[in-house]
Amino acid sequence: MAKALGDKQGIARYASVHLPMDEVLTRVAVDVSGRPYLVWKVAFSRPKLGEMDTELFHEWFQAFAQNAGITLHIETLYGDNNHHIAETCYKGSPGRCARRSPSIRARPAACRRPRARCKLNDA
Repeated sequence: MAKALGDKQGIARYASVHLPMDEVLTRVAVDVSGRPYLVWKVAFSRPKLGEMDTELFHEWFQAFAQNAGITLHIETLYGDNNHHIAETCYKGSPGRCARRSPSIRARPAACRRPRARCKLNDA
């Protein structure tokens, strides 16, 4: 992911999405900051989902945030189906979050120049 982001030119820094799946609602927010950090507010009611330990979901997202160099917040707001909880975390993940968020659209050239202040951010 860090390699794909490259020098981050033309990439909006922030994006977020609320992702519903049946009874579950999960919020994912990302900051392409270069400062890796994970806030994980997700609870599973069982220790396993199929044959996979549910604690490994946290470990995967922690490694993802560290290696991508992003700040990532994932919070399941409500719901109790463990499969839906895991799926909303992945489907709301940064790549999908970026495609769903209007804030991630390519910035105008004036916003991409070094030290330029984007007028859109003032609105």
